[in-house]
Amino acid sequence: MKPLNKLVLLGAGLIGGSFALALKRARLVREVVGVGRSLANLERAIELKVIDVATQDAAAAVVGADLVMLGTPVGQMGALMEKIAPHLDSACIVTDGGSTKQDVVALYRHHLPRQLAHCVPAHPIAGSDLSGAAAAQYGLYEGRRIVITPLPENAPESIARVRALWEACGGIVHEMDAAEHDGVFACVSHVPHLLAFAYMNAVLDRRNAARCLDFAASGFRDFTRIAGSHPEMWRDITLANREAILADLHTNRVQLERLIALVETAEPAALTSYIERASKARSKWGKSGG
Repeated sequence: MKPLNKLVLLGAGLIGGSFALALKRARLVREVVGVGRSLANLERAIELKVIDVATQDAAAAVVGADLVMLGTPVGQMGALMEKIAPHLDSACIVTDGGSTKQDVVALYRHHLPRQLAHCVPAHPIAGSDLSGAAAAQYGLYEGRRIVITPLPENAPESIARVRALWEACGGIVHEMDAAEHDGVFACVSHVPHLLAFAYMNAVLDRRNAARCLDFAASGFRDFTRIAGSHPEMWRDITLANREAILADLHTNRVQLERLIALVETAEPAALTSYIERASKARSKWGKSGG
């Protein structure tokens, strides 16, 4: 595969930084330019050899780029697209690592209408509760699923290029449309994070919260791990995928009300059946490699 001469990361953090490191290891990129709001993070990215050049000027950075990766929170992408639009080479590929896709597709259409043949939305399923350049790692995408949601306007060679680069990072690439993507990930990612935030806030609202946390052990740690995730990013994801998330939150409320009723009626057989259904399904999924 022909290496990229110039990769520009709009956001030199976990997602973009790990993408760059993997491509560097595979010798598929000659120069990586990092763009960000924090000078300290950009300096750290250079120290860790995540990027080769740092700048806060997105417009200047993308001149001559082969590929631009939007690795910022979704809420920042529109403004960045607007800044870079006049400065992109006609064949430059623009992709992203956003956790929602219908809103990102709309941003591409609004801000980069002349670039749509080369705008290929993507979502690597390899998150972390860490952020910034220091969180970037070479093997983050190895064996992980990468979803791309191509546009009807996309040039086949641009889709193939994005697919091949993610595969070179060790990812397993799947394609689906943006609406299906957002419904699936509301269920298995977005709502679980919100439930973890809600549960932590419920604990914090207790009069004896400090005492409870002092005695919390591995089960609590496992259940609440994702409550430590980046607040700004998850605010943006929630607002971007609002309709699908609300549908799933209402479904979860129904289940919680059902569980409350089972506890109130104190029927052992019904409660056992309820728990057993979930337990068997989770065990089966875990054994399948989930």
